[in-house]
Amino acid sequence: MKKILLVLSIWFIGVGLAHAAVEVAGVKFEDKTRLGATELQFNGAGLRSRFILKVYAIGLYLTEKKTAVADVLALKGAKRLHVVTLRELTAEQFADALVEGIHKNHSDAEMAPLQARTEEFKSAILAVKTAAKGDVVTIDWLPESGTRLSINGKQQGRDLAGEDFYNALLKIWLGQKPAQDDLKDALLGKPL
Repeated sequence: MKKILLVLSIWFIGVGLAHAAVEVAGVKFEDKTRLGATELQFNGAGLRSRFILKVYAIGLYLTEKKTAVADVLALKGAKRLHVVTLRELTAEQFADALVEGIHKNHSDAEMAPLQARTEEFKSAILAVKTAAKGDVVTIDWLPESGTRLSINGKQQGRDLAGEDFYNALLKIWLGQKPAQDDLKDALLGKPL
């Protein structure tokens, strides 16, 4: 009887740990989230820092767990990047960093079809002016309507069509020249 109780106790602890939230720099990322009618799985999360400053915590949610960049980019269905700012940022700082990240991971020829949407996305961010510490930014891929930017639950700008644009945004963190190498690995769920 004691062995059965021990086995059940270990099993319940394991189940509890499997559903525990992951914490990055004080920000909790749940193991699942909903995007419309779709349930997304936590893929990985990490910290974006510059020099010694903690800038934001970011998590990636997908319809199924993926550990390779090509698999993430090829995966069909809804996706979410969940960003929580860890210090106050001007909209210009955030927008410029995103645009720079897109340019770093695309040739001029690849940028041409992305340029208008990149500018529109940047304008939507700039309309916010500043992001306070603790603000939540979500960048969602909704297959039926496109890329949606929301800040603290409020949509900014319109949905931007084309999965190529969402993948361009993903490459900011997952591309050949990511914002931060260890952050790329963390988003892919690789142990650090």
